[in-house]
Amino acid sequence: MHNLRTVMRFEIIRTLKKKAFWIMAFGFPVMISFIFGIVIMSNVSTEQAAKDLEKQKFSIQVTDDSHLIKSELLTAFGGTSATSKSAAIDAVKSGSLDAYFYYPANLTDGQIEVYAKDVGIFDNGRYTGVAKALLSASVESSVDANTKTIVRDSTKGKVITYRNGVEFDPAQQMILPGLFLVLFYLLIAFFGNQMLTSTTEEKENRVIEMLLTTVEARTLIIGKIYSLIILAMVQGMIIIVPAITGYFLFRDRLNLPDLDLSSLPVDPLRIAAAAVIFIASFLLFTGIMVAIGAAVPTAKEASGFIGIIMMLIFGPLYAVSLFISAPDSPLVRFLTLFPFTAPIPMLLRNAVGNLELWETLAGILILIVSAIVIMLIAVRIFRYGALEYTRKLSLREIFGRS
Repeated sequence: MHNLRTVMRFEIIRTLKKKAFWIMAFGFPVMISFIFGIVIMSNVSTEQAAKDLEKQKFSIQVTDDSHLIKSELLTAFGGTSATSKSAAIDAVKSGSLDAYFYYPANLTDGQIEVYAKDVGIFDNGRYTGVAKALLSASVESSVDANTKTIVRDSTKGKVITYRNGVEFDPAQQMILPGLFLVLFYLLIAFFGNQMLTSTTEEKENRVIEMLLTTVEARTLIIGKIYSLIILAMVQGMIIIVPAITGYFLFRDRLNLPDLDLSSLPVDPLRIAAAAVIFIASFLLFTGIMVAIGAAVPTAKEASGFIGIIMMLIFGPLYAVSLFISAPDSPLVRFLTLFPFTAPIPMLLRNAVGNLELWETLAGILILIVSAIVIMLIAVRIFRYGALEYTRKLSLREIFGRS
């Protein structure tokens, strides 16, 4: 194992020199930044267009069979009462009138009719906006402030919940433990293929023969696994740091919720559990992917297994509602404790707060033991499959040899 550091340094430097690694690493932040940029530009353009529409004046006539429109407000909006509905519609058709609004007697079953001169698909929206604004302002002028708030559905509510006699906010409690779930998802999604093909590159170009003359198979495979973990952490930081920076720089422009980090509750046990689950889960699936890569002769064949791995990891997301609403069900317990499906259920339930202590300890133990076993199997597969260039190893060959 004295060559372990050499193997790790070689693998890390070699990967960092590849353009594909940096394209993949920066591709996601760049794509998100591009999307946020479009959203910001769209918001700015929409706000400016709305302000321009507010400044535009156009002639209006109104027929109010509902008797709700206030005459003084109609005048303030620049409108007048129409002598007849048909005459007003004819005036709109001839172009002498910009818009005509008809308010039926029964607004519950009927609808506001708007007849207007076409000014473009976007600007045509101003007519309906003005018609509704005129009706809302007229109704609100005759009621008190409390009734206005209720009618606008702008009443605010504050819910304070308690657990064990202490104020408890479930949503805020989820944030810090939930970050490990997000990080696990991103690293597997963006780094999984590289894990699968990490051991096939040397086999395809026949460099593996020279490597194994100076480095033991066990040292080489463990060095690759450790290198992949370090590279995954680097890629994770490349994704997370721009996301956090972008949040603080463009939160107002993107209308994102204001998050006061100083007030976030810190539950050391749940955060520590999330960290251990994340590390054990990542080691487990890194070992699985490296083992598969060692068992097949080419990167193309290794890539064929990525769908199966992703199904095992993210398949439990289809039962996400069960993890929250029925944590005691047998299916949830099975998915939580079965090592190949455990990462997402354990991280999610730990973030929500319904993962019991015995499940946490049992799940972590199962993940750690499984990760160790998978690592040993990966070493064994690599030892016997490193020089297989044309076929993949069978289970009998892997486990049948002494």
